[in-house]
Order: sequence, then C-alpha cells, then structure tokens
Amino acid sequence: MTVSLPLVVVLGFFAWGAIKFLGVRTWIVVLIALFGFWLSHTFLAPAIESGTRSGVTVING
Repeated sequence: MTVSLPLVVVLGFFAWGAIKFLGVRTWIVVLIALFGFWLSHTFLAPAIESGTRSGVTVING
C-alpha cells in the first residue's frame, strides 16, 4: 500500500507534535514558518527546492 502525503502535511504534523509533546512554544513554530515563507522569496529558493526534491527522491527510492 502506498500513501501519498504532501510535504506540508507532514511538516505540519511534526510541528503539532513538537508543540504537543516536546513543549515547543507556539510562537517559535510561527516564527520558523514565517522565516521559511520569507526565505522562499530570496535567491536561495531554487536551491532549497531542488535540495528538498532530491531528498524526497532519495527517501522514496
């Protein structure tokens, strides 16, 4: 059985788990999400996207 989940759902699940079980403050998660949003509008965005795609390809085989 193959299950396909968008990466944002997986990352959201980890953020929820970090808040719930590790005691990470909600404002820290929001700050990191905003940093990622702003980082996506810089010249580093293509490199981050290709690195993420490569990592997902390696994990998926």
